[in-house]
Amino acid sequence: MTYVVRVMCLCMVLVLDKVEGGSLRTSLVAAASAPGDIIIGGLFPIHNGVTKSSGPLLETPTCVNLNMAGMIEALAMIQAVEEANSSSMLGQLGIKLGYEIYDTCSDVSTALRATAKFMEETLDCEAGNRTSGSRQPTMAVIGASSSEVSIAVARQLSLQLIPQISYSSTATILSDKLRFPTFMRTVPSDLYQTRAMVRLVKDSGWNWVGIIINEGDYGRSAQEMLSSEAAANGICVAFKEVLPDSVTDPSFNSSVARTINIIHRNPKVKAIISFAKPTYMKHLFKALEQTDAGRRVWIASDIWSTSGRDLHEINFETIGQVVGVTFIAGDSGPVTRYLEQLDVCNKTKRNYPFLTELCQLVNGTVATQELINSIRKDTVFSLQMAVSTVLYAVADLYSQRKNCTTCDPPQPWQLLAIMNKTTFEYEGAEFNFDENGDLNLGYHVSIWKTSREEIDWENVVATYDQKKDIIKQGSTDAGSQLSLLKDVISKCSNSCAPGQFKKSAEGQHICCYDCVSCPQNQYSNVSDMDLCFTCSEKEWSEPRSSACKPKTVEYFDWIDGFAIFLVTLAALGILIVLLVSILFLCYRHTPVVKASGGPLCQVILFSLLGSFTSAICFVGRPGHMQCKMRQVLFGLSFTLCVSCILVKSLKILLAFHFNPEVKAMLRRLYKPHVIVCTSVGIQVLICVLWLVLKTPYCEDKPESKIILVQCVEGSDVAFGVMLGYIGILALVCFGFAFKSRKLPTNYNEAKFITFGMLIYIISWVIFIPTYVNTSGKYQSAVEMVVILISTYGIVGCHFMSKCYLILFKKESNTKHAFLQNVYEYSQKQSDSFFDSNYLSVGSLSVSKLSVVSPTVNMPQNTGSCPNNYLHADVIKATKEQFQKLQFQRQTMRRTFSL
Repeated sequence: MTYVVRVMCLCMVLVLDKVEGGSLRTSLVAAASAPGDIIIGGLFPIHNGVTKSSGPLLETPTCVNLNMAGMIEALAMIQAVEEANSSSMLGQLGIKLGYEIYDTCSDVSTALRATAKFMEETLDCEAGNRTSGSRQPTMAVIGASSSEVSIAVARQLSLQLIPQISYSSTATILSDKLRFPTFMRTVPSDLYQTRAMVRLVKDSGWNWVGIIINEGDYGRSAQEMLSSEAAANGICVAFKEVLPDSVTDPSFNSSVARTINIIHRNPKVKAIISFAKPTYMKHLFKALEQTDAGRRVWIASDIWSTSGRDLHEINFETIGQVVGVTFIAGDSGPVTRYLEQLDVCNKTKRNYPFLTELCQLVNGTVATQELINSIRKDTVFSLQMAVSTVLYAVADLYSQRKNCTTCDPPQPWQLLAIMNKTTFEYEGAEFNFDENGDLNLGYHVSIWKTSREEIDWENVVATYDQKKDIIKQGSTDAGSQLSLLKDVISKCSNSCAPGQFKKSAEGQHICCYDCVSCPQNQYSNVSDMDLCFTCSEKEWSEPRSSACKPKTVEYFDWIDGFAIFLVTLAALGILIVLLVSILFLCYRHTPVVKASGGPLCQVILFSLLGSFTSAICFVGRPGHMQCKMRQVLFGLSFTLCVSCILVKSLKILLAFHFNPEVKAMLRRLYKPHVIVCTSVGIQVLICVLWLVLKTPYCEDKPESKIILVQCVEGSDVAFGVMLGYIGILALVCFGFAFKSRKLPTNYNEAKFITFGMLIYIISWVIFIPTYVNTSGKYQSAVEMVVILISTYGIVGCHFMSKCYLILFKKESNTKHAFLQNVYEYSQKQSDSFFDSNYLSVGSLSVSKLSVVSPTVNMPQNTGSCPNNYLHADVIKATKEQFQKLQFQRQTMRRTFSL
């Protein structure tokens, strides 16, 4: 609003005021005033309400119901101003503070009329200019008490940038500097009060509360903030009841009855938060006394948390416990002493109309005591800090203007700029306002001590720290009182024990739920969990568990009974291989060792040693290196073994093949070293590609209750190719050995090779489905068993019979015995041939002739050959068979180095 517009409005007000019989009266009688260089306005609820006048519509209503608390507030301001005037701070500057106090009568309209008085300036309405007059400008206003009144007043004062400091208004909206640029307060915002209440509810373990408010902007704002804070902290509001704005409202009694009915229908709501005024709570409590609604915990806002005197008639044994949230209180001693020295009913000494009205009700001594008993320490403390703020700002403003002789009189907006930055001192502590003009000191939490004689509402048990959002307990006794609140259960549903979680039905409050057990591998370790936590991969839990258990780490351990058995077999195999190797070295020049391959046997034994060693690598906790080594070691060692046996099989086949031409060709192809190196080289290539491209590795595989530490082969294809390659070599050996199975009995190497390869093939054929279908730690045991069977098969079939001959049949382990065995084998071959083609020459059989003599004289004349002579074709066949037998003997002797 521009200056011209403001002047026009005020001129209209003054003109209307001069109209004869005019009913609009803007000039009110001050409740108290005192001159000074700086005038401070004051707005206090000295009365509790107004009555409608029966006169003209715009006539000022009459204030009714004297309010002791409001009188104390006005007197506390007067005491604080007088104390400031006596301070050295103003004495050095040579100035004094004055005041002009008005009664708001707890009514917005009345407060606005007083506000207009603060904003009056002496104007020449005809000229439209300022003129000198007797009235000084109001530099700052202290008040009002209620937020509803302060909101209306702040809108008006902001038009002329007059600072306003409230000592009791807590509405959050007043922190908005865009709408209320001149408003400040020495109490925290309701935002922090609702947070303190929610923290108290949460710390007490409650989640099901009710809310009661008064109709109006303040009540609605408090309810919205409280509901928002409660929801953010998992607290549900069971009901929200709104009482009319006035106890004289026709709907008031029905609203109280409805509220009592709601409380009665919610027996689980044991905690109720109220922002209603003391008078409203008095009516509500009296109505509750007539019901059996039961005891409750009543959480009182700052509006009525210190109004115990107004509720002294209430039987709190029936109503329940009151927990008040109050402003931080200070020392009220100066005000008490001021009232004791004040002659309340001395009209010549004090001309305060409200004191006159008080003295009409009670005599002077009683009046003074009534005032002292009505002191609210927290309100007095906040009010005195408001006066201190003005004091320090005025001192700062005049200190800046001390040497200025041409300066204009100070203006309210200048004082406002300084107040926003002022750091003032009170009771030895420094205070300042935040960017919203709020002085955030926190709250006291008090528990009323009630009896039929008196109520102690100043029993402070804790302090709320709004910066940390915590409630700090006081003394041990106070802490124990606060802890008793936890015995009260205010919940929609019973608490869910650890091991359970809350499950709310659709459409219900989140605080109304069923308790459901946590499933397997999930847990909850505190009560009333919304969800169960999932155990880590290394842990597990049973259903309805409050903690996870570590999973047992499993692998084919050394202490496992089956592992001990298999390791024992592997160690025994290693011992047998070493003993056989030593035995063969000692008897390396004997026919049995030479016939078994001589040095080649030592290579086979070395490879078998590797196979037994690889089997042991399948036991114990695997590591990456162990996983890579065990398969490769077995693959290479067994490939070396089978390739050497392949050389022996081919050697035996060459020794007993009767066709000289085929023999000559096979002899040229028979290169033992080339065959062994090539066979092993291919397996080395397979293993190298496996290790490089997709190497085996160790894996911790989580299962339901265990962690299986196992080797992963990396590539099943590479693993299959490695085993398949060994299988192919074994099949080739089996084929060659099977064709050469009919050898001399004592040296039947091919027969044992056949059996050894047959054992290998059968065991690995059985291994494949068994390995695939086996899981867990015994999967390694399956392969270990197959390796031991295969290796023991080779050892048993290839070497045990030789060891028996060496140790127990020494007479058979000579060159003569070996040759005799070969000749007997050849004789049997010859007899078999002639038995199948039986012809006789006299009394001498051809088979015998073929054995006795290398040549047979046959008759020349075959034209008329008698029956006792052989046919020419038979003779020819007999010669060929004889030559083959002779060649076979020579070959066997060369082959076996005899």
